[in-house]
Amino acid sequence: MTEAQTFYEEIGGFETFRRIVAKFYEGVAGDEVLRPLYPEQDLGPAEERFLLFLVQYWGGPTTYSEQRGHPRLRMRHAPFPVDTTARDHWLRHFRAALDSVALTPEQDAQFWAYITHAATFMINTPD
Repeated sequence: MTEAQTFYEEIGGFETFRRIVAKFYEGVAGDEVLRPLYPEQDLGPAEERFLLFLVQYWGGPTTYSEQRGHPRLRMRHAPFPVDTTARDHWLRHFRAALDSVALTPEQDAQFWAYITHAATFMINTPD
């Protein structure tokens, strides 16, 4: 009997996640709404944290929790004003990132469902 593959393994493991996150941050880097929400001059550390979070969430290595503890996403994002405009910009860049890799329609739908739910959950500032 073989073990069931995690979603992480199913879509290609670390390299696929790395490509998705890199493409996403390419969009963030030039976004007039999102870029000011990242206080670090270099987006590299944020990119690395997001990569490790997604890898862990989808069944890959638990490096994120080993380095940073529990994700506590809402608490970690509380200092930054996230409204529906920021969410929509964020989703636009993530959509482009997903479109840049070869996922099946089912894989894409599963990933997108999580991302859209999580992005809406992060809204902490009324419009």
